[in-house]
Amino acid sequence: MGKKLRKLRKIRLHHEGTATLVIGFVALAAFNALMFFFLYNLCPTCCYIVLGICVVVYLVVLNFFQCPVRRFAGDDTQRIVVAPADGKVVVVEEVEEDEYFHDRRIMVSIFMSLFNVHANWVPVEGIVRKVVHHNGRFKAAWLPKASTENERSTVVITTPEGTDILVRQIAGAMARRIVTYLEEGEECYIDEHMGFIKFGSRVDVYLPLGTKINVTLGQKTTGNETIIANL
Repeated sequence: MGKKLRKLRKIRLHHEGTATLVIGFVALAAFNALMFFFLYNLCPTCCYIVLGICVVVYLVVLNFFQCPVRRFAGDDTQRIVVAPADGKVVVVEEVEEDEYFHDRRIMVSIFMSLFNVHANWVPVEGIVRKVVHHNGRFKAAWLPKASTENERSTVVITTPEGTDILVRQIAGAMARRIVTYLEEGEECYIDEHMGFIKFGSRVDVYLPLGTKINVTLGQKTTGNETIIANL
């Protein structure tokens, strides 16, 4: 029982979801109140079915805006790359990165479904060299072209060893807002939040060739816990 209580205390809601959750609760409550008032005598079963659907939808959104308190379990973060997001690995391949490096890199992509926490964590410790937001389209986040055509935010971090790592937050078909908290010139650390993406999206990490990759296609990741690579 004590372990369950400690786990519950580590669960909190992200401040990015406050307005959405409050407005959504009020709207759903008002809708169901009106439905029960006007339609209950005609079809009580229908009212309860709709109420149940609304509760499930709200719980899914509530889960989406969870912001777990996590601390990296290891003592040494040197040359460690942790997963920046909860989700599933959908790409592990060598690609041409044309925005910043203009050379070949290993790209690891993590897709976040509506059922994943959408807070993003800093994947490596170092100095933030670049933060750029790009306007774009809203294709399905798992499509290959989403990395270069969708609404996205690019962050470049230089590790203490001098290695540049590029992290790209990508909006999906339903996502309409990317939030990035990091600023150019500041230090960043594992355990810190990098940002948040509202509804279905993906995070790409570009690593130097020769990096040891510790994840495989289809593998599930936990943000700030799963070690996806060793530099």
